[in-house]
Order: sequence, then C-alpha cells, then structure tokens
Amino acid sequence: VAGHWMEHKQTTKCNRAMMQPITILRNALSIQSTLKAYHPLLIEGHSRDDRDPRAVGDQIIYNLRESRKERNITKPFILITQGDPLTERGISAITRHVSAELEIKRCLVTLDEEYDSTHSDLADRVDVVYELKFSQLLSMLNEKTDQIGSTLEEAIERKLALKNAKRAELGKDPMAAWAKTYAMLQEVTKVTMKKICGEVTVAHTTDSIHIQEYSVTSFYEVGMELNLIDKEDMVAF
Repeated sequence: VAGHWMEHKQTTKCNRAMMQPITILRNALSIQSTLKAYHPLLIEGHSRDDRDPRAVGDQIIYNLRESRKERNITKPFILITQGDPLTERGISAITRHVSAELEIKRCLVTLDEEYDSTHSDLADRVDVVYELKFSQLLSMLNEKTDQIGSTLEEAIERKLALKNAKRAELGKDPMAAWAKTYAMLQEVTKVTMKKICGEVTVAHTTDSIHIQEYSVTSFYEVGMELNLIDKEDMVAF
C-alpha cells in the first residue's frame, strides 16, 4: 500500500511539473462562452490498456480525420478528458498522444470531492488549458424542466442493476461501488458538451464488440438509448 501511495505521489509531482496555466471555468456562463466555439472530442477507453498508446492513438487520429471530412466539422476540436491519472499507457497516454499530434487544446472535467476525494489531485493535467467540475455539468443538464441529468442517472441505475443481476447469475460479485459515479461522469460530460456546442465526437479505443461488458465504457449505450448521443457522433475504432 505504501508503494502504491508513493507511486501516485510521484506521478502527481511529475504531473504538476508539466502543467501550464489552467483557466478554471467557475460558472455555467463561462463554460458556455468558452467551449461553444469548439467541437468537443471525448475518447473512451480503459485506464489499464497496456497496448502501445501511440499505435492506438494513431488509429484514432486516422478515424477522426475521416469522420471530420464526412461530417464536415468546421469548429476546432477540443479534447475533453475526465480525470484519468497520468500514466505511460492506457487512456491517459492515448489522449495525450492524440491531442499532441492533432495540436488541439485539452479541457479537464473532474469529480467533486464529495464523489471522489482523490480524483482531482491525481488527474492528468498535461497541456490542459481549461478545467471544470462534474457538478457544474450536471447542474446544467438539470436546469430546465426536462431534468436530463436525472434521466441519465435513472437509466444508468437500471443498466447497472441489469449488469449486476447477470453477474449474480454467474456467481460473481456486483460491479464496484464507484461504477455508477464514473458512468455518470462519462455520460453527463459528453451529453452536456453536446448541449453546449451543438455537436460532439466520441471515439473508442477498441471495437464495440471488444468493449468489456462490465466496464465503465460499456455505459456509452445509455446516452445512445436515450437519443442524447447519436450514432453519427460515434467514431468506431
């Protein structure tokens, strides 16, 4: 446990050393006025992906360029990351490679302390220029009578219950207690970004048939089933 803590401590120090000045978006007005000029890009995948991040990233870059032409996207991309720790492999490394190669800005969304007290401290902030909190995006979804954030939460709870029921039939333990929180972070972030910007791109780091059934990424189906994310918004690996 001590070694694990020291590893995170060293990673956090390294992370801070590479940080550039970050603009904190403190309210809905600043979030909307800043981000509406961009086309938000989210890359969904596993933090423990042990493949070469450059190879995975290069495939995503190729797919994104093709999608950009097909969809006639004119706004500049901004890569939206969701607090994955700074690592040499996995989703953190993949997103860094993609943003560096495409020379695009990065915006970080982290969980508030009430959801996860360490999430923000450990987040990869390399080349991040904007930062905001999950609760801000959730409030923006719930600000009108349609209560989209609440609808997403209910749908995620139903999906989680189905997954846990299947696991019980297989004699397996339920999914981790944090699964709902991180599924909410994933879905609320991209749905709110689409609401703000009027468009969004979601790229996966693997083919849909290879997405682990009990991973956070697998909850991408929720936004699509609610027609909040369209098939055209998705870029297959």
